[in-house]
Amino acid sequence: MAERQTLAAAVEPRRSDDLIMPFRTNRSGVFGRVVRLGPVIDSILNRHDYPEPVSRVLGEAVALTTLLGSSLKFDSAFSGRLILQTKTDGPINLLVVDFEEPGRVRAYASFNEDKVEALGRSAREEPGLLLGTGHLAMTIDPGGHLDRYQGIVPLDGSGLSEAAHTYFRQSEQIPTFLRLAVARHFAGGRWQWRAGGLLVQYVPPVEEGATSDDENEEVLLGEDDERWTSTRVLAETVEDHELLDPTLTPERLLYRLFADEGVRAFPAVGLEERCRCSRDRVSKLLGSFGAEELQDMREADGAITVTCEFCNTKYRFETEEIV
Repeated sequence: MAERQTLAAAVEPRRSDDLIMPFRTNRSGVFGRVVRLGPVIDSILNRHDYPEPVSRVLGEAVALTTLLGSSLKFDSAFSGRLILQTKTDGPINLLVVDFEEPGRVRAYASFNEDKVEALGRSAREEPGLLLGTGHLAMTIDPGGHLDRYQGIVPLDGSGLSEAAHTYFRQSEQIPTFLRLAVARHFAGGRWQWRAGGLLVQYVPPVEEGATSDDENEEVLLGEDDERWTSTRVLAETVEDHELLDPTLTPERLLYRLFADEGVRAFPAVGLEERCRCSRDRVSKLLGSFGAEELQDMREADGAITVTCEFCNTKYRFETEEIV
């Protein structure tokens, strides 16, 4: 009965996979989101048949991007987007995740297979080695003719989670806890990819002013507030298997973590894999190239085949279709 009362405002879930669920702790007033990815992430990763270490890192990137993208508020007249992109000198030299509201996502990775294989077990024990050094960029595109905003933070071999924490401190400047998990589970007669994540953030009441040493730039406003520290301690108890378990609904997970605080779950937003490519878009892209450039793209029979990096769909244009 206590659990039912604590989560009284949560809608009865129709599914426990491929969704983002916002929530708020009752006592401390801390906001957060939990993401659960099943068939969506499995489809994205299997579509390209990446090596396992690459799939794990890209899975983390998708979970992170959906957590961030779902929190953005865009003008309802446009379809806003959040694009996460890494560019590094590591075995995985490029990651791109494109989140389009309300919950459409696509992603791909570019990597050197020999370098990934050379890392061996180190790739799993120290995933930051796969990315190496470079930068992580978060681009917010409100849509229409509105200006884009981009935040860039360094990648120094520590991995996505650490870079994301740097982004939160520099760009959002609010206390944040983040946990990401990716793994394969055996179900339905085959191994399937799953991913999950928990993001908790605290915005201290404005009227209470700063609770930290104003001269210490390393301490964020509200970071030493007891309401935040107590909630963060509870969030830190989350384990990877809890973020990935398909039998554990997001509501029950939140209750497990924050029963002492009390927690209110809000209606979940569904996620789906959807690419923005189309034959018409690719045709227009080819139309932007000059005759000599098109000639270099032609196959032996004069046709041109373009493969979408996101969804791996191939578009073939016969000679007569190319101007």
